[in-house]
Amino acid sequence: MSIEPQFNQVSYVDIGPEQSGQRLDNFLIKTLKGVPKSRIYRLLRKGEVRVNKGRVKADSRLKEGDIVRLPPIRVAERGEMPAVGRQLKQYLANNVLFEDDGLLIINKPSGLAVHGGSGVSLGAIEALRAEHPELRFLELVHRLDRDTSGCLMLAKKRSVLLELQQAMQRNNIEKRYIALAKGRWPKGKNTINAPLRKNTLQSGERMVRVDVSGKASVTHFKILQQFPSATLLDIKLETGRTHQIRVHCQFAQQPLAGDSKYGDEHYNESLKESGLKRLFLHASSLRFKHPLSGDWVDVEAPLPADLAKVLTKL
Repeated sequence: MSIEPQFNQVSYVDIGPEQSGQRLDNFLIKTLKGVPKSRIYRLLRKGEVRVNKGRVKADSRLKEGDIVRLPPIRVAERGEMPAVGRQLKQYLANNVLFEDDGLLIINKPSGLAVHGGSGVSLGAIEALRAEHPELRFLELVHRLDRDTSGCLMLAKKRSVLLELQQAMQRNNIEKRYIALAKGRWPKGKNTINAPLRKNTLQSGERMVRVDVSGKASVTHFKILQQFPSATLLDIKLETGRTHQIRVHCQFAQQPLAGDSKYGDEHYNESLKESGLKRLFLHASSLRFKHPLSGDWVDVEAPLPADLAKVLTKL
């Protein structure tokens, strides 16, 4: 299914199994790329978008076999999708951790955003879509911070996407990370249970902090190795809040090594001698039941060479 960047007549779109269950407004935003959201909601309010010849609300769920009528719309011309560089192409091809008909899991490199936007023209999802034009559906199941490396899940079917996202909400997907924290982590500090709240600064930068009015956030810690000035940790998330590990470590006064947002500037500077040039946080493994087969899936992403070198020097 595709819509031309500009069309001047009524169009009809047949809803297939991959669009079934999607909200109408989200379907239109994705289908009519280049059309402002305000314009899309105005078309819905006026009844110019119809499903099976009837007026519908923005939050209506589409079903397989529905026919969506789109009025004549002038869509802003979009620039060409940024080309995927040779190096990134090769990296993505060589770092597939798991793939089948419903799922793709890659070992995301540090420095690659999961999606474009906010000054980033090309993220992991755009690069993978460009590299796999044969896939009619490819969506992020979850997100990783740009500086975090490791396991990133993408769904090839809407049913897989919805099931995995529900499994995450029910805490049925085990997500583990390897991180390096400042100082010697106390042996008894196994869990941090501290609610987190998102704040947007005047500059537009998003910051997260511990706040009693925030959302419940629980992180479990296990010491892997103790160094004189740092601790290597195996971390298991019970909830998946934005920047959760980073903020919980800051809250414990043992921020993550290389964390420019929540970390210790002087400590980060001292670690540059050991070769650390980025955030020491790696999504090391995933364990979950596959939505299609019901089998358990265990995926591990090896620690990147640059982080392994830092440990050797420590």
